[in-house]
Amino acid sequence: MVLPAKPAIENGKSRSRRTYSRNSPGPRWRTGALAAVLCTLAGAAAAQEGGLTVTGHGEVMAVPDMARISLGVTQEAETAQAAMTAMSADMRDVMAAIAEAGLEDRDIQTGSLRLDLVQQYDRETGESTITGYRASTDVDLRVRVLDDLGPVLDAVVGEGATQISGLVFDVADRSGLLDEARRSAVADARAKAELYADAAGVTLGSISEMRETETVEPPRPMMRMAMDQEGAGPPIAAGELAINADVTVTWDLGA
Repeated sequence: MVLPAKPAIENGKSRSRRTYSRNSPGPRWRTGALAAVLCTLAGAAAAQEGGLTVTGHGEVMAVPDMARISLGVTQEAETAQAAMTAMSADMRDVMAAIAEAGLEDRDIQTGSLRLDLVQQYDRETGESTITGYRASTDVDLRVRVLDDLGPVLDAVVGEGATQISGLVFDVADRSGLLDEARRSAVADARAKAELYADAAGVTLGSISEMRETETVEPPRPMMRMAMDQEGAGPPIAAGELAINADVTVTWDLGA
């Protein structure tokens, strides 16, 4: 029910006041409608500001041209001094074979040197008895010519190397291949972004952010073997390497 407005008296003249019912539009309705429009516009602006973010991946295959490998010498004796002396003699022979194979000093580095107790456990008494000592050392090699890898292995095994491990193939100069993978990653990101934008009915604007994502490459399969003194080095298959790059790109969006 709407009550009639009482006339207002001003300077002896009466003025009627406007009245609004719940079903008649008034200032409050117009204020609410304006707020709804502003919220809609703000939401659209926020969505456009967020842009479109995609990640692109690039991969380039390459034939390895170098290898890294570790080889070691181990000797056991009744005393620590005897074990170290025998191990050192074998390693000197191994190092001489490496040098004779043509490897440079910068490509040879001692990796570890160990001296351990050798113990025998007695199950009946539950006690361990020291029976001797084990001395071991290894060196890390960088073979820059893959054709030399087989002869190097043959030479060091013949001079006393008893452990070969950690064979990893690589490319000496990765910079050009990595740049190619990066270009491929950017192209992949753009192709994805254009596809998404077309499906959503919007257009791609300018790039607002671009960052390279750290790529962790899995190592090549590692080889570990014990070599007997008369064994020859195994045949080596280098295969191919994958050089990877990932990039995350954000585009502004247009209507």
